[in-house]
Amino acid sequence: MIRSLLLFICLSSSIKALAAQNDTSAYQTQRLKINALLADRSAKFGQYDLSLSARTGIFGLQTKNDLKNSNEILRGIILNDNNIFRELKILMNYKDQEVQQVNTNATNSAKRIEAYMQTIKRLQDQNEELKAKTIDVAGKEKKETYSIIFAIIIVLAGGFYFYNKYSKKP
Repeated sequence: MIRSLLLFICLSSSIKALAAQNDTSAYQTQRLKINALLADRSAKFGQYDLSLSARTGIFGLQTKNDLKNSNEILRGIILNDNNIFRELKILMNYKDQEVQQVNTNATNSAKRIEAYMQTIKRLQDQNEELKAKTIDVAGKEKKETYSIIFAIIIVLAGGFYFYNKYSKKP
């Protein structure tokens, strides 16, 4: 019994060290911890099977000590199962937290994408308004340019007419 307890302590500490070195993720560490507990449970169950077949009594019968040893091993298996359940609950909490984080990230991403789309739509609308204003301004500039050119032509024609009229009279 003491040997199996020492083996369990050594295995759990070595697995913790390996998990910390290989993977810093708490989820992965928890998984390794549960796997170690399951391996320990399998080893204890093998010991239990051997203890059930042990018959040290007279005529090959089981003695009180044989049954007591089997019960102690079975008690260790039950305690180990309780530890496994506790660690599984922690693992499920990690998983739930990861799922919640993914959902939160997805919601935030969707909101940001929607905000970007609204900004793009608003900028497109402003671009269309500016294009319309540019066309309007360009049309007004054309009218003003034509008006100025027409006025210059009239002034030049009038000046030419008066110049010819007064320059021939002397």
